Amino acid sequence: MANEEEVLVEVRGLTKAYAANRRVVDDVSLSIRRGETLGLVGESGSGKSTVARMLLRLIEPTAGQVRYAGLDLLKLGSHELRVMRRRMQIVFQDPYASLNPRMRVREILAEPFAIHGEKPAEGLTARLEEMVRAVGLEASALDRFPHAFSGGQRQRINIARALALKPEFLVLDEPVSALDVSVGAQVVNLLRELQQKHGLTYLFISHSMPLVRYLCDRIAVMRMGRLVEMGDCDAICTSPKEEYTRQLIAATPEMPVAG
Repeated sequence: MANEEEVLVEVRGLTKAYAANRRVVDDVSLSIRRGETLGLVGESGSGKSTVARMLLRLIEPTAGQVRYAGLDLLKLGSHELRVMRRRMQIVFQDPYASLNPRMRVREILAEPFAIHGEKPAEGLTARLEEMVRAVGLEASALDRFPHAFSGGQRQRINIARALALKPEFLVLDEPVSALDVSVGAQVVNLLRELQQKHGLTYLFISHSMPLVRYLCDRIAVMRMGRLVEMGDCDAICTSPKEEYTRQLIAATPEMPVAG
């Protein structure tokens, strides 16, 4: 267990229930250490994305506690939460639905600055050009619309937007599952490079154990809304305690992400 000063995100007893007391997330507790990548893995419908959205307060939990850098996020008012959102961002699964097709990339990437009333010290244009280059695109991309880009390029634009205000924590909600394997591998390697460069902390959500093993430091395994196993990456992947975890490992082929 990490020391208190190492923990950036701490979740205790997180629960989400809908009609007829149906619990899609049931009493989940976990912590994410500053600078690490925690993989949250499980099959579709296991509750992974619901946990992520409650963690960021995109949806409200039925019960439980979420602490970020020692602050209880569930007790923050709307203004305080808006300030905190500068430090926490999310990259969604679908690179096509995540970008407004009527906006140029320049407008899409400028939105976070407008929403938070921030003017980059180096000037907005210079900052936007820096952002697209950081994710492997040319500055000319700023004047094009999303339809001009491939799925992998669109996801790079989504990552650039998430990093606009220089957050310290990113939730990556199956960010490569909609992409071809080789393109997804490039995006995963980009995420790794950005983490090393900026000291980012990641919650990486996936159904692929090999992918999680490549990118993550620790793994939390979810099944039917509950956390069934959690530990260091190598230990989980080489000596899983739960039969469900062994099934996940067997069900997902290796992904060529190295290089």
